[in-house]
Amino acid sequence: QKVQQYIVIVQATDMEGNLNYGLSNTATAIITVTDVNDNPPEFTTSTYSGEVPENRVEVVVANLTVMDRDQPHSPNWNAIYRIISGDPSGHFTIRTDPVTNEGMVTVVKAVDYEMNRAFMLTVMVSNQAPLASGIQMSFQSTAGVTISVTDVNEAPYFPTNHKLIRLEEGVPTGTVLTTFSAVDPDRFMQQAVRYSKLSDPANWLNINATNGQITTAAVLDRESDYIKNNVYEATFLAADNGIPPASGTGTLQIYLIDINDNAPELLPKEAQICEKPNLNVINITAADADIDPNVGPFVFELPSVPSAVRKNWTITRLNGDYAQLSLRIMYLEAGVYDVPIIVTDSGNPPLYNTSIIKVKVCPCDENGDCTTIGAVAAAGLGTGAIIAILICIIILLTMVLLFVVWMKRREKERHTKQLLIDPEDDVRDNILKYDEEGGGEEDQDYDLSQLQQPETMDHVLNKTPGVRRVDERPIGADPQYPIRPVIPHPGDIGDFINEGLRAADNDPTAPPYDSLLVF
Repeated sequence: QKVQQYIVIVQATDMEGNLNYGLSNTATAIITVTDVNDNPPEFTTSTYSGEVPENRVEVVVANLTVMDRDQPHSPNWNAIYRIISGDPSGHFTIRTDPVTNEGMVTVVKAVDYEMNRAFMLTVMVSNQAPLASGIQMSFQSTAGVTISVTDVNEAPYFPTNHKLIRLEEGVPTGTVLTTFSAVDPDRFMQQAVRYSKLSDPANWLNINATNGQITTAAVLDRESDYIKNNVYEATFLAADNGIPPASGTGTLQIYLIDINDNAPELLPKEAQICEKPNLNVINITAADADIDPNVGPFVFELPSVPSAVRKNWTITRLNGDYAQLSLRIMYLEAGVYDVPIIVTDSGNPPLYNTSIIKVKVCPCDENGDCTTIGAVAAAGLGTGAIIAILICIIILLTMVLLFVVWMKRREKERHTKQLLIDPEDDVRDNILKYDEEGGGEEDQDYDLSQLQQPETMDHVLNKTPGVRRVDERPIGADPQYPIRPVIPHPGDIGDFINEGLRAADNDPTAPPYDSLLVF
């Protein structure tokens, strides 16, 4: 700790050290003093203090400083900290800063203000290397650490989450199911907790905002699409009025016990059978939205009204879920028949439903399959109806044929009429060929001076006749166009057109007077 290295110069002289006759030489000896752990670490103060908010982890609450006179950054100097007492639940640990050798008291397990408002820790420090022989630990190698816990607003929580209740489906609206209340862990804060719905997919429930009592807002149906494995789930929110406010959620699971509230439905809805018995039968069953014991075995029977049902049809029971529908009489006319069947389940009390099955009765081949004609007949059309349809088709085709013949005759009569003029002179629907084309360079000699803007209106009023601009409306009286008679004679049409053409050609005010025309 005082001198870490000695440099010794040694001189050797012969002739018994006679400086006058003897010869001498020197050598240097470097002696390094090796450190041993003969200085235990000591805290710079006997007490330390810190503060930590509840429910926080990985927070450094206090820094412990020590002094060690051994060689820095060596095993004889590196400090190791331990908590001797005051933390039986292991909320804290002390980690060593490798640079400064300080001890950092860190929270590794959240503390609860309502359980512990403060901790009094006793800590001890030692080196990585053991102390040298004969060296005792110093009383300053032990210190006390006081850690205060500050209270923060914690969210309310539901003690039973998820909460499961069981009840029968179909309970009336307004029934009280349970009280789903939350607990506010802040016992030392005077706070109120209020409840609300967070998730209620079917909107079946209501919750009292002050006490958490849950009542039904609609009839709970086990057969609803919102039910999964007979369980309906809803989530509720509990929030306090702290600063800042905190909230917690809880899930309520309602297991619905099935009751017999769904009558069975007959399957299938449509079937096909041959018009003669003993060729084939119809297998029927039932579907019930309820579960055991409110389903099968089912009872299938034919109603007594109308009497033709039991006269024409019969039902044979196969087992608890299936039966067979077949013809009772030897022959039934092809067609579609609505056969009512009463299906009753085994619930308590049992429910029944009268279902209609549409049976197509048709002629069959030797394999028991409907023939083509039989399929048409089974569609509900009897022989008389088929004949009437065929007659209508024949009449319609005859009318179409007569119309075509009439159109052909009319076209022929129109072509036999001769025109009053020569077809070669008829310009209607013909292409006229003039054999004329535009000129070349000589047609492009324009007098662009006609396009210049005059400075005064006198130029416009005094210009020579026949020379006018095309970008302004000329000044002059409007020409008089001929008036067509109300009921013109066919011979006057040509004269009327020629007079109108001459008037338009001589009209100086006629458009286009606002554009330049290039031909």
